[in-house]
Amino acid sequence: MSTGSGADSAPAPDTHDTASAPQAKSSMFSSLKIRNYRLFFIGQVVSNTGTWMQRIAQDWLVLSLTGSSAAVGITTALQFLPMLLFGLYGGVLVDRLPKRPTLLATQTAMGLTGLALAALTLSGHVQVWHVYLAAFAMGLATVIDNPARQSFVSEMVGPGQLQNAVSLNSANFQSARLVGPAVAGLLITGVGTGWAFLLNGVSFVAPITGLLLMRARELNVVRRAPRGKGQLREGLRYVAGRPELIWPIVLVGFIGTFGFNFPVWLSAYADDIFHAGAGTYSLFNTLMAVGSLAGALLAARRGTARLRMLIGAALAFGVLEIAAALAPSLWLFALLMVPIGIFGLTVNVTANTTVQMATDPAMRGRVMALFMMVFMGGTPLGAPLVGWITDTYGSRVGFAVGGLISAAAAVTVGLVLARVGNLRLSVGWHRGHPEVRFVPRERLATAA
Repeated sequence: MSTGSGADSAPAPDTHDTASAPQAKSSMFSSLKIRNYRLFFIGQVVSNTGTWMQRIAQDWLVLSLTGSSAAVGITTALQFLPMLLFGLYGGVLVDRLPKRPTLLATQTAMGLTGLALAALTLSGHVQVWHVYLAAFAMGLATVIDNPARQSFVSEMVGPGQLQNAVSLNSANFQSARLVGPAVAGLLITGVGTGWAFLLNGVSFVAPITGLLLMRARELNVVRRAPRGKGQLREGLRYVAGRPELIWPIVLVGFIGTFGFNFPVWLSAYADDIFHAGAGTYSLFNTLMAVGSLAGALLAARRGTARLRMLIGAALAFGVLEIAAALAPSLWLFALLMVPIGIFGLTVNVTANTTVQMATDPAMRGRVMALFMMVFMGGTPLGAPLVGWITDTYGSRVGFAVGGLISAAAAVTVGLVLARVGNLRLSVGWHRGHPEVRFVPRERLATAA
């Protein structure tokens, strides 16, 4: 794959096969047959559960200390802010550094942050600024840890199992999202928030042990970027010159900024629309997590990641959000959370795999840092705007606007990629069924 950064070296994207390097049709858990990835996966199961426990305990502690929802929002913003400010620089460092030692350092730092917060809380000395500082420190570690973990997956499994491994990582995260908050709730009620922080800190022993037990000789060798000036600009030029990279990232940016503001919408629906309590809000989140887990497992079962799948899933995601915004009853709204979770996760996994597969390994850290910065960093920017629309015009309008923007972004990016790839819309019949798809213009001309 070319390492140049100019548009003249960029291949035209194929919405049928982009990011679908030769890949055997595999089982849902095929990448777990690889020892190094299996160690990584088991470590992440434990660590992700601890991370979700800390998220719940952290918010509850801030609310207990201040009585302010705004203070909880500040804590969340501080945790995402480093990715927004320094995410691209983190990608530059990741491309220069060996991934496994880098992850050992970041995972250790994140574990120590949890243990420090546990010590302050259990000793009765914790103050809200301590939680702010811990959230910011965790965010700083994530700046390096996130692109390093994303790009390290390909070193463990190679291109043939990348789609499956990325999907299983998402399933791993969503499983922890179901278990972690429940365990945190029991701990907070039974023994206090400090024990949730302690268990999160201890949970990092699992991924650190997994990294230490890996066999370096079984990793896929990736050329690291040499130290030099202008590497950040080089990464941006590299992405800008490749439609198969820039447009999926643009799509994920719009959906992450405007379509994933569920804490704003679901709490408003539970309270204002259906006049229900916290239990209903929890039900909405649980059903969405179930859908996300199902979406991750379905993605793991697929052998390829294609741009047409990304566009279709993004469009379905937006349309389902609009449908949910108009749902007249609580149970219909709740049931729609499952497919919204499925298609939202499909967008994330497919975009992630598509971008990784289309990127030169020497540039992968910078590209994935940009991907995560756009996806995660848009939340602090989009949430206040979506919240204002929801407060001013109502919950249904706010939710519908998010879905409308997501659907419009999917259609626009799909048309742009079709134009760049010299494709046209084809409507016809296939094996007795109607079929709508993009095909090369030359094929249409030949058929005519």
